Amino acid sequence: MRNYDLEFLKRFSMVIGLLGLVTLGLILLASHLHGRIPPEVSPTAAKRTAERIAPAGAVYAGDTGAAAQAAAAAAAAAKAASQVAYGGTTDGSVIFQNLCGACHSGGVGGAPTLDRSHWNARIAQGTDTLYKHAIEGFTGSAGVMPPKGGNPALTDEQVQATVDWMISNLK
Repeated sequence: MRNYDLEFLKRFSMVIGLLGLVTLGLILLASHLHGRIPPEVSPTAAKRTAERIAPAGAVYAGDTGAAAQAAAAAAAAAKAASQVAYGGTTDGSVIFQNLCGACHSGGVGGAPTLDRSHWNARIAQGTDTLYKHAIEGFTGSAGVMPPKGGNPALTDEQVQATVDWMISNLK
């Protein structure tokens, strides 16, 4: 009977040793995989870092700095003016032919054509409402008007001039 106990202890020890090696292997694998995952940056730590590296103040350069700021503002205004659609023209016919006519000539997407019958109810709402719908866009039961006709480079004045041109050219 004693031989059976020794045989059992040998096999039991081998099973325990094998399980220990498997456990150690899994721990090492998990450690390796965990090291490959990038650490998460907490938002509070990122905010603190941004506060630490922010400049402490600004430099005042007197009249020279004010002149440089004015020149930069003028250059930015000139650049913005050059990016206005259709060269900044307020000729409603030019804008209509290049942009608005695509929908309003054929009634695409429910757009009213330049027939007085399509516009009587709209004109009755007032030009301010027409301007607002043309500038901000409008979704109605008949269709959709995208803001500024789908061209955000248009100025409000250009849109208003085009609406005025369209109303004055109704058939």
